[in-house]
Amino acid sequence: MSTPYDAVHGIRPHKIWEGALARAVSGDRIQLAFVDLEPNVEVPTHQHESEQVGTVLKGVITMTIGEAVRTLSPGETYVIASNLPHKAVAGPEGCAVIDVFSPPRADWESLERLEPSTGRWP
Repeated sequence: MSTPYDAVHGIRPHKIWEGALARAVSGDRIQLAFVDLEPNVEVPTHQHESEQVGTVLKGVITMTIGEAVRTLSPGETYVIASNLPHKAVAGPEGCAVIDVFSPPRADWESLERLEPSTGRWP
């Protein structure tokens, strides 16, 4: 579980893929992640037990959720059911999204952690 208070720029990001960082704030049953993707980075098709909902903060991202493909801009949202295959590709300027997972992504705990830094947002 995270501390009760923090600043996004003070959270040590998880390196979830090359060019993809996630600054996670976790409770016992829910997790909020500020995810930064570098330009044109592809998050390969994967699936996980956690349900996931999210919104785009900055840039554009093309999501493939199951068979549905859509390019999303700031303010647009997505919902990914538990164990549903999905992938994402960042736009040419990169992007920043907020993802919420329930339950928290326990698999991220084994990933490399980087030093705190300012992300693409805010």
